[in-house]
Amino acid sequence: MIVIPVILFCAFVSQSLINEFQHHLGILIVVVCAAFTVYIIILLFLTSGRDPGIIPRNLHPPNPEDDCDSSNLSADWAGNQNGARSLPPMKEVTINGKVVKVKYCQTCMLYRPPRCSHCSICNNCVEHFDHHCPWVGQCIGKRNYRFFFMFVSSTSMLCLYVFAFSWFNLWKIMYAYHCNLWSAFLKSPVSGILVLYTFIAIWFVGGLTTFHLYLIFTNQTTYENFRYRSDGKMNPYNRGFSHNIVEIFFSKIPRSKNNFRAIVKGDSSSAFTTSMALGRTMSPEMPNKSFDIETGKRQAVGTEDFEDLQSQMKSVGLERSGTQPRRANWDHKANLEISPDIQMLAADYAMEHGLTSRQKTHEGN
Repeated sequence: MIVIPVILFCAFVSQSLINEFQHHLGILIVVVCAAFTVYIIILLFLTSGRDPGIIPRNLHPPNPEDDCDSSNLSADWAGNQNGARSLPPMKEVTINGKVVKVKYCQTCMLYRPPRCSHCSICNNCVEHFDHHCPWVGQCIGKRNYRFFFMFVSSTSMLCLYVFAFSWFNLWKIMYAYHCNLWSAFLKSPVSGILVLYTFIAIWFVGGLTTFHLYLIFTNQTTYENFRYRSDGKMNPYNRGFSHNIVEIFFSKIPRSKNNFRAIVKGDSSSAFTTSMALGRTMSPEMPNKSFDIETGKRQAVGTEDFEDLQSQMKSVGLERSGTQPRRANWDHKANLEISPDIQMLAADYAMEHGLTSRQKTHEGN
């Protein structure tokens, strides 16, 4: 969409304009267009190939803060049947004297910093999330927004450049042959095609450039603009016209928080995870989860299933495995040790009672 029109322009349109200027200044038409195109391609790679500001995920949920307001804590939200302290879905922070709510991301298991959002396409939390651009195949965030705007604005100027000289070439033909626009189009069809193509493209990339200029002047992101406009809230990040421009174009780009060359270590407990705090066992072969953290809905589990599990645990002599203290939260320094007996027992329970629960559901319906 960029390279092919430029090649057509340099091969056909600019060649007829080179001799129109003295002292070989017509060659600059080709040189400027080619150099500008290379500059745009570099910006495209910097936008699409750069870490947009992905926040690394946590291996385990963080511990609830000691100073959390107990009224904001919900045991049912985390599925804790024993009322143990759990993570609140939101926290309040103060930005420029205004209270802003930050959400807890269930996928990344962290509290998102202000202006951070989870991209449903990339499945990552991105700092200063603006939007996911399908044209560059990348999220636009804190570390590549500057290059994205430069790419869009430079593409707009390139469209104007090609449009102007292509139209000038058509006008030159009309003046030389004393013909109308259609006749000039037939004599130089490439110029006519480029005029139509760039005229349509300038409305899209030019409109996008204008919109992002407004976002830069007001220190907003695309996501925040739609959210604040729908909620009727004020923008707490607006620091003034000059400070907003300095923040976007002249502030230092932070280093990436990810090491993409690091070796990913497999989690030995990924195939089977037991949470003592939640009092439940999960397995990849179990039926659909009875608890949905995102929606806060939970299906009822029959008491007879727990009685069967308890009887099976006693029958295999579970008391020999030792009693472990209950933990309300994950410990980042040490993982819970699960004996092989418990793992085998839980797997048998999932295989035997998973099908039974589905049969009961169908019979009830």
